[in-house]
Amino acid sequence: MYSAVGNRLLKSLLILLVPVWVCAQQKDAGSWHTVNLQLSTKKKWMGFAELQTRSRKPADQFYYYEIKGGVGYNVVPGFSALLAAGRYVTYSGDDNYEKPLSGEEFRIWQQLSFNDRLGRLRIDYRLRTEQRFMSNHIYRNRFRYRFNIVLPLGHEPFAPRTFYLTSFDEIFLTDKAPHFERNRIFGGGGYVCSKVVTLQAGYLYQYDYSPSATTGKHFIHLSLLLQLSRNDNSPKMIELAD
Repeated sequence: MYSAVGNRLLKSLLILLVPVWVCAQQKDAGSWHTVNLQLSTKKKWMGFAELQTRSRKPADQFYYYEIKGGVGYNVVPGFSALLAAGRYVTYSGDDNYEKPLSGEEFRIWQQLSFNDRLGRLRIDYRLRTEQRFMSNHIYRNRFRYRFNIVLPLGHEPFAPRTFYLTSFDEIFLTDKAPHFERNRIFGGGGYVCSKVVTLQAGYLYQYDYSPSATTGKHFIHLSLLLQLSRNDNSPKMIELAD
């Protein structure tokens, strides 16, 4: 019995570490960390708070953080709406959070999420609009679309002590030419430790475009999700690579 459990844990751990190993082979790989707290009520409302950090090198040269939170409403099964706001800060120095700042932003955003199932595969569609109040009195609009798939590996999807695989692609558009701004691709896996705690690891590549230059960045993405629910039947919301 213990041998079977150990083999299963080892195989699943390898699934989690493969995308991280692939990312680590990139000389310019950075790290991306997310801690997300979600609270669901017995009715249809939910709230969340999140902290993110990013670095230019694995666990070094941290240059970015964001703090955000919001409230959501499950309109019908498989369809939810969310309103949120946050503060986003980028540093330009080579050391950890070394000034000067290269960008500071207050952002409000609205989101619609749809999810469906194809056998064991869960498919998520997310639409988001952002109102961005940036430093130097600059205001910008942005629109985001994300297509995400999640494959649970256990007999019961997202039950405690089960693993899953996940991948997404997200595009960022603006209301000004050339309109296309960014593409973000993620692949990885997670482990549902309990009804409260979920861990996720993966590889994320972010491609940024502007008329003057294009840049790309590889990240090792590590996430922690804490879900507090007053309704044991509330669905798992795997929103760890935002």
